[in-house]
Amino acid sequence: MPKRILQGIVVSDACNKTVVVRVERRFMHPVYKKYVSRSKKYAAHDENNRYRAGDAVQIEESRPISRRKHWVVVTGAAPPAAAEEAGGAA
Repeated sequence: MPKRILQGIVVSDACNKTVVVRVERRFMHPVYKKYVSRSKKYAAHDENNRYRAGDAVQIEESRPISRRKHWVVVTGAAPPAAAEEAGGAA
């Protein structure tokens, strides 16, 4: 069975090697036929403390890392400091 991949926004990076990612989903309400937004927060493993609040990231399902962490950050926006260094070198 393939691993699930979700996209979301980092809302907290206060913990060491952990980020909290808010994932929004939209669905049509079965009675009112209007689109409704629901969000859920996931704790994801960020090995290098690379991502900051506000970054858009993708998270992938993984083995349990701790009691709350079952997701790993796989891709996302580069941190601003690295972007400045790359811009200055070019």
